[in-house]
Amino acid sequence: MTPSKILFYFCISFIIGIFINSAINVPQIFLWAFLFIGVLLIFLPFLFRHINILAVAGFCVLFLVLGILRNEIAEFKIENDELRKFNDKGEIILIGEVISEPDIRDTFQKIKVKTENPKGVVLATVGRYPEYRYLDKVKITGKLETPQEFGGFNYKNYLLKDGIYSVMAFPKVELINSGRPTFAWQKIYSKILFLKQKSRESIRRNFLPPYSSILEGTILGDNGALSQDLKDKLNITGLRHIIAVSGTHIVILSAILMSLLIYLGLWRGQAFYFSIIFISFYIILTGMSSSGVRAGIMGGFYLLAQKLGRQSMGSRVIVMAGAVMLAFNPLLLFYDVGFQLSFLAVLGLIYFEPLIKNILLLGAQFLYKKAFPIKVGDRQLLWETNKFKNTITIVSTTFAAQIFTMPIMVYNFGNISFVSPITNILVLPIVYWLMIFGFLSSVLGTIFQFLGWIVSMPCWIFLFYFVKVIDIFSQPWAIKNIENVSWLWLAASYLLLGFIVRFLNKTEITRKY
Repeated sequence: MTPSKILFYFCISFIIGIFINSAINVPQIFLWAFLFIGVLLIFLPFLFRHINILAVAGFCVLFLVLGILRNEIAEFKIENDELRKFNDKGEIILIGEVISEPDIRDTFQKIKVKTENPKGVVLATVGRYPEYRYLDKVKITGKLETPQEFGGFNYKNYLLKDGIYSVMAFPKVELINSGRPTFAWQKIYSKILFLKQKSRESIRRNFLPPYSSILEGTILGDNGALSQDLKDKLNITGLRHIIAVSGTHIVILSAILMSLLIYLGLWRGQAFYFSIIFISFYIILTGMSSSGVRAGIMGGFYLLAQKLGRQSMGSRVIVMAGAVMLAFNPLLLFYDVGFQLSFLAVLGLIYFEPLIKNILLLGAQFLYKKAFPIKVGDRQLLWETNKFKNTITIVSTTFAAQIFTMPIMVYNFGNISFVSPITNILVLPIVYWLMIFGFLSSVLGTIFQFLGWIVSMPCWIFLFYFVKVIDIFSQPWAIKNIENVSWLWLAASYLLLGFIVRFLNKTEITRKY
């Protein structure tokens, strides 16, 4: 057994431990029992020869215990949060610092404030004006509340993963002073937010709604300017993930970008580094939100898996990356749908995408042979098919990610879009170019307004096409709402997907070309 495989088993055990303790509260007596079994299995090889596999199993049990303990530490931190103890107990005065970019909407804004006494983080919904900025020191007076579930959406669990256990609805806010960055990372983050704001202003100068709001979402990860009608249409067509810094979006974009660069003649190693640079710039431009950073990490590790070029190594890298992220924040496993989607999308691209691609290549070759049955040798047939390989990669990438993330989407959001695979295939090929020209237009427009306007011309074409696809496919019949989806259905769906992948891997139809 290789060291990488052993480490893979340890990471899986750690993740299972977090999962078990998230689903049920593990009694202390069971922890001691697991610990005893793990230590016993580790020391058995010293008593008997040729059973070192028992030592690996013992360490797996210990890593499972570590996962359980890590999740219990996170829950202990929640229970003993100082600020949380004042929830639902009347009016309170808090002084603190705005620790992230405010989320500005049409009629209100949400500011995340780190308070001094009692210590904690509160998410306050305040009026649209005056606008607050990162590091502003504010005094807020209002009632702390525990986040509630509404419309089937568990807002409390959604905020838990970001360390927010208290909210305030329209408190009285006083600006004490406009804070200045003191640490190096604060200065860097302030410069990033300044660039983002200037880019936002550049986009709004060169584009009208809904084009401006779509580009802000795609380039900057801002959803505040999206109208409700446009949000509904994006949900119906299954394209909402494009107008956000989502894990699925980053993973699909990474796969298409890697494939395109290789198609243009770069070596796999060169394509890897160019793709990493592009994804990094994209995450920085979006303001380095926590969700964006997590999506970027997962996308980056997928690119590393692509660079390694082996399916088994790729899956191990992704699982190890997931284990490291969960070690920092175990609440991501249950409460962060974006983390779940990016993880599953990557697994879909590693295990399912090559199978779909081979099936599509076989189909393309079959159709080509039927159309040109004379004077076409096997070598010529393969060459002609490869001319469509980049298009086939886009299709296979889209289908693989969509299929592997669909069950978790249905489970969490209770709806399924029948047109999502079609709309994603139609739109994803232009998203890369839309982001390139949109990025250049927004950044150049902050320096030379006329130059930004010139570069924005191709974006108008792409955005017009994007909106037309949304309008055509956003029909009532295109989406089905499903209520009370059981976790048993979710488990059965992924067991079925695993069986299909295993079956196709054994068939002749999926051989490599």
